[in-house]
Amino acid sequence: MPQYTFTHQEFLQQQLQDPAFRAAYEALAPAYELKRLRILKKISQAELARRVGTKQPSIARLESGYGFRNLTFLKKVADALDATVEIRITPKKLTAAPKTKPRVTRAAGAGKKKKLRT
Repeated sequence: MPQYTFTHQEFLQQQLQDPAFRAAYEALAPAYELKRLRILKKISQAELARRVGTKQPSIARLESGYGFRNLTFLKKVADALDATVEIRITPKKLTAAPKTKPRVTRAAGAGKKKKLRT
């Protein structure tokens, strides 16, 4: 029976075809980046927690993707890692600008009640 071997990149690309896998993978991307940056800077979770003013389990939860508390906490973690937080909100699908209704103006005297002559 032939054995097939895949590189990590090939396997990942194959798995990313599954929408559920892709959604989970993308949801964990910020946590992965935080952990990667912490490791590159050779800082332990305990040391990062001390710098942020929290406890090590809070950092572990954040790095697992389940500990996101709020943007203030995330900014403190980023500051302790000498990094910045960037958040973008972009439309899922670009659409044409909404058409504005033409502005209706009244001519002089329009809208006034006229007296009926008898």
